[in-house]
Amino acid sequence: MKYYSTNKQVENVSLQEAVVKGLADDKGLFMPNEIKTLPAEFFENIDKMTFQEMSFEVAKAFFGEDVEEEALKQIVYDTLSFDVPLVKVSERIYSLELFHGPTLAFKDVGGRFMSRLLSYFIKKENAEGQVNVLVATSGDTGSAVANGFLGVEGINVYVLYPKGLVSAIQECQFTTLGKNITALEVEGTFDDCQRLVKSAFMDAELNEKFKLTSANSINVARFLPQSFYYFYAYAQLKKLGKEKEAVICVPSGNFGNITAGLFAKRMGLPVKRFIAANNRNDIFFEYLKTGEYNPRPSVATLANAMDVGDPSNFARVIDLYGYSHANICKEIGGARYTDEDITETIKECYKNTGYLLDPHGACGYQALYDLLQNGEQGIFLETAHPAKFLSTVENIIGEKVEIPAKLQEFMKGTKQSIEISKEFDDFKLFLMNNLK
Repeated sequence: MKYYSTNKQVENVSLQEAVVKGLADDKGLFMPNEIKTLPAEFFENIDKMTFQEMSFEVAKAFFGEDVEEEALKQIVYDTLSFDVPLVKVSERIYSLELFHGPTLAFKDVGGRFMSRLLSYFIKKENAEGQVNVLVATSGDTGSAVANGFLGVEGINVYVLYPKGLVSAIQECQFTTLGKNITALEVEGTFDDCQRLVKSAFMDAELNEKFKLTSANSINVARFLPQSFYYFYAYAQLKKLGKEKEAVICVPSGNFGNITAGLFAKRMGLPVKRFIAANNRNDIFFEYLKTGEYNPRPSVATLANAMDVGDPSNFARVIDLYGYSHANICKEIGGARYTDEDITETIKECYKNTGYLLDPHGACGYQALYDLLQNGEQGIFLETAHPAKFLSTVENIIGEKVEIPAKLQEFMKGTKQSIEISKEFDDFKLFLMNNLK
């Protein structure tokens, strides 16, 4: 499979180059030349398949031409070694709990898959020197990527995160690991972190001297595997006989997650429509309403992983729909919620159903509650365990929240981070002095 850039100046790039480079030379995001439609019998039998079995079939459509079948199967099966329950929250609303992986967040799937695929290409290339992974995080990406690559030979990971703008538990998941993981605490926002990473990829001197790649959802190896659980969600509804008129709502920040769902739909997944749930950083919601995309600095909210003022994957969304605002609006709806809305949703959902939401899942749940039409079944992606936002959630419901054992282990570690400014010159100097 060949890949092209959303900026249209780079084309016919191999999967290996797209994964290793992360970002195209023209600053665009890589897109596959073809999105293959899966056969009808796949969807007829999907409810009889395991998560790993159906995901392997999806993976072959994207990666099968470039990765040996047994190696790809091993990557998929290693990635999906945990459960993803579909939980009924109310009569027509279900939660797909994507927080049962190693770091209790949905990004474990993309992080684990990418670490294994990148390792595969490094070994295949048999090249000397270290690969340096640069990743910006607004919360969960950093922990998922750091833990996915922890101890992987030949790869060093540098996690950039906004100082004071991630939860304490999120922070400890990538600042306490050591080994080949370095945490960089940036005096700025997530958008500043993302800008530093993208600027590094565009710097000729850095790229001539070092091997750089990204593990954000700008990398095809990070975002494409997230399509797996959309197929799984549909399969669970089909088992219940409720797969007709399915609507999936995705809490959205950098838009890699919902873009993976749109790819799944293009592959034939019979989902009626998607809803992108925003917090106060509502750039995409405004685009749906006006047809104009106006990025701006992000603001801090309770749903911090969605605090993105210029979503990278918007470039993929508009490319996928041929730059047609009308076509995008046919398949994607939108909603936005304030911190006050999120607080009320968590409180009321817990009181009325007994289901405990995290701040991001709260946006997804509320959007379905507000926007589901007659005859539709809704699934929202519950992207992180509520305990990752412990003080916020406990203050809202007035009760103690049990901390899972996996999180408790992270909390025992000692924070190791390096503070840097949001200026690219400072970041470049750090890389020049520390990369191998």
